[in-house]
Amino acid sequence: MSQLCLPLPLQEPRSGVERSIRRRPRPEPPIQGHQQLVFAFPYSTEPQQPRMRHRRHRPVHPHAAAHALALAHLDLADKIAGNFARRTTHSFDDLRQLAVIGLLKAAARFDGTGGRSFRPYARTYANGEITHYLRDHGFAIKVPPSWRDLYASGQKLLREGLPPHVVPERLGITAERWREIQEACSISVIALLPDT
Repeated sequence: MSQLCLPLPLQEPRSGVERSIRRRPRPEPPIQGHQQLVFAFPYSTEPQQPRMRHRRHRPVHPHAAAHALALAHLDLADKIAGNFARRTTHSFDDLRQLAVIGLLKAAARFDGTGGRSFRPYARTYANGEITHYLRDHGFAIKVPPSWRDLYASGQKLLREGLPPHVVPERLGITAERWREIQEACSISVIALLPDT
């Protein structure tokens, strides 16, 4: 036990007038130089640890490792998106987002057994994600992949300022085939919304 001693002020004896007012006089304590008030506290010899506020720990996300693996290979998504952006009319940023989705899917399914590397595995998923998107949202009718590539290359040549009658010759096809490809690939889908 540890003790804390506090000095108390001296008490002077009460006057006779105050004593007569009271019905029963109390006995007065003897006058001393000082009095002590003692408080006793429990004391342990072990040093006490400072009380820390309870910190709430966030649970680890179940796919945190897969997300970190995918984010470590964003350069692969840039490279794949750049390849598709050069061959199609879609923007690089949209294609990069699709490639990143493919990386995330690949990372979630990759187990690393058998000494396989992640990059070839992820490349397949990223390419597939972009290819599926282009197939499903690129054209209104079924168009052969070779026609899509020729159409994208022709559009790029036209944007660079090449005259339209020179494009088929540059692509190595006839003018009639170029018209067919343009008609097939330039059809767009129009959504008809009901009147509100």
